[in-house]
Amino acid sequence: MLFRNILLSAGLLLGATTAFAAPQQKAAKPHIIVTCDPELDDNNSMIRFLLYSSDFDVRGLIYASSQFHWKGDGKGTTWWMPGREYSKLPGTKPMTSYRYAPDERFIDADVDCYEKAYPNLIKHHDGYPSPAYLRSKIREGNVSFDSDMSKDTPGSELIKQELLDPDTTTLFLQVWGGASTIARALKSIEDIYSGQANWQAIKDHVSKKAVLCMSGDQDDTYTHYIHPFWPGIKTLETGGMQVNLTFFGPITASEEDKVYYSPEWTQKNIRSKGAFGERYRVWGDGKQMVKGDRFDFFGVCELGKEELQRQGYVLWMPLQPKGTFISEGDTFCYLNMINNGLDAWKNQTWGGWTGARLDIPKDVDSRKVSSYTKEQIGFPDFTPAVQNGFAARMAWSVTPNYKDANHEPVIDGPATMIAAPGQTITLKCKVSDPDNNKVAVEWMQFKVGGTKDLLSFGNAKSATTTVTIPATAKSGEQLHAILQATDNGTPALTHYKRVIITVK
Repeated sequence: MLFRNILLSAGLLLGATTAFAAPQQKAAKPHIIVTCDPELDDNNSMIRFLLYSSDFDVRGLIYASSQFHWKGDGKGTTWWMPGREYSKLPGTKPMTSYRYAPDERFIDADVDCYEKAYPNLIKHHDGYPSPAYLRSKIREGNVSFDSDMSKDTPGSELIKQELLDPDTTTLFLQVWGGASTIARALKSIEDIYSGQANWQAIKDHVSKKAVLCMSGDQDDTYTHYIHPFWPGIKTLETGGMQVNLTFFGPITASEEDKVYYSPEWTQKNIRSKGAFGERYRVWGDGKQMVKGDRFDFFGVCELGKEELQRQGYVLWMPLQPKGTFISEGDTFCYLNMINNGLDAWKNQTWGGWTGARLDIPKDVDSRKVSSYTKEQIGFPDFTPAVQNGFAARMAWSVTPNYKDANHEPVIDGPATMIAAPGQTITLKCKVSDPDNNKVAVEWMQFKVGGTKDLLSFGNAKSATTTVTIPATAKSGEQLHAILQATDNGTPALTHYKRVIITVK
């Protein structure tokens, strides 16, 4: 779940070998392991993640814990840490579990839905992994207690194996809950290899390979172990949160974007779309992740504020109308890895649907460095593109014929160009649409690296245009021109092309 304390204070509210082969890939995809706890927003983020799994090389789907959700060891052992959410509830004392169903299987249930939708999904995109492959990647991690990283688990072992694999491809470790399972994998590597002659080489390999995509430090294992003992591991967090899919998204959205959180839009585009739609949590759906959870009042919001408080619910945000979008508080961790043409996962400073980060030196805790703002880098409003893209994937899940659904436009053009300061060059792209829809295009600039040198487009509304390099541009500087293409299908879908112009 998205780290609730951070939101409130801000006023916002990675096993065993299997017989299954990884799906064939036509192009490079980001390698991803998801760790998540059983919060409703993790469930919702997992649904969108599976619908976009065509774009990912999924290496693991792992049950995790956090200070907000832990399972217990099943032996009656109690647990308690001062200052946690559970320590603040009236009359509470050391507990055997906290907000974690004994038979919790939300990842499995979401993959069940994926299996039902797969025959349709594969008609719309041939990159979807088989349901059997995804099931082979599900593991239970360190879920017994809040922040406990004392034992190896199937989940930590899978992460350890992936990190030690000699493949140097970046491994994006999604931390939607606590990081204890990842911390245990790293601690196990340290315990095994730290006394060996090749320890530094192993540590360097792991540190270079792993990138933590964190939804906050929800159990303090990053602060207390990962960062002090593995300072070379980079983190990729909010990236500016260009699209607010948190619990407070419906409240903070601009007036023109509120429709994408509304009961009407959510029912039409998400909730009505088969098994995935039924699993997707919204306000007033009558559901709870754990029966009697005093913090999960969303499904029973119709009881009203006074009755909910009388029944002991903790109302930590304003009630919303039935059917309203609740949250996908962890989706921002992978939005930049979706294959939308921006290729933002290849370099976290480039910018994408999640935003962009500064280029952080490896000896600096990147969680403490501010992200670029939308205004600084020149981002458009991505909310319509992000939500319409999700709506299209939901439609794919229930549409057996390719011709009966909408698909993103296609852009062919150069990825890189070279130009001199003051030179005018031609940017030539070809835009087509697989559904023969009309496509509107627009060129824009992402001011990567905080550049103040502005590109001048001859006709920003044409796929082929001229662009003038500022006379003040310095040799070696890279200027990013972005072509945005949006069709007029239902829902309207957007794709991009990034052209990196290097100044000679």
